[in-house]
Amino acid sequence: MELYTGRPKQPEERLPRELRTYDLLDRLGIEYRRADHEPATTMEACNAIDAALEVVMCKNLFLCNRQKTSFYLLLMPGDKKFKTKELSHQIGSARLSFADGEDMLKYLDIEPGAVSVMGLMNDTGHQVQLLIDEDILKDEYLGCHPCVCTSSLKLKMKDLLERYLPAVGHEYRTVRLVGEE
Repeated sequence: MELYTGRPKQPEERLPRELRTYDLLDRLGIEYRRADHEPATTMEACNAIDAALEVVMCKNLFLCNRQKTSFYLLLMPGDKKFKTKELSHQIGSARLSFADGEDMLKYLDIEPGAVSVMGLMNDTGHQVQLLIDEDILKDEYLGCHPCVCTSSLKLKMKDLLERYLPAVGHEYRTVRLVGEE
């Protein structure tokens, strides 16, 4: 695994969705560290990346209601258990489930395994509501994918909340997840 500061030097080897992430972060003046690695599609695979970047990658879940009329991106600690009932109660949306890959592409331009808050830049219709577990907000840094699962980023939480989210026109809602029934 290689560590870098800033965007890749060989952009022709990257997907357009990844390059758009770096373009936006650079335009906003948001500093980030980058690790390039084999596909990291599970929290277990993220552990080595965590250590290299000295950050905890958060779990990113793309959810929807039963009717597929409301979509949510949930950021939560990777070691917390996710209980749909617990979240449903807090946001007033019954029957939450995982959204499918087609909806990920449609709303976030992301494929399964690469779900990330960075995908909100592609949600120009503001169809996805961002939910952040309160424990994630306590961290100084956030670890996430740049819309692909073969690279990971470390950026300041403050930059995410105060620069990135306003730039992409999204707000967030704080939730409290404890992993209980």
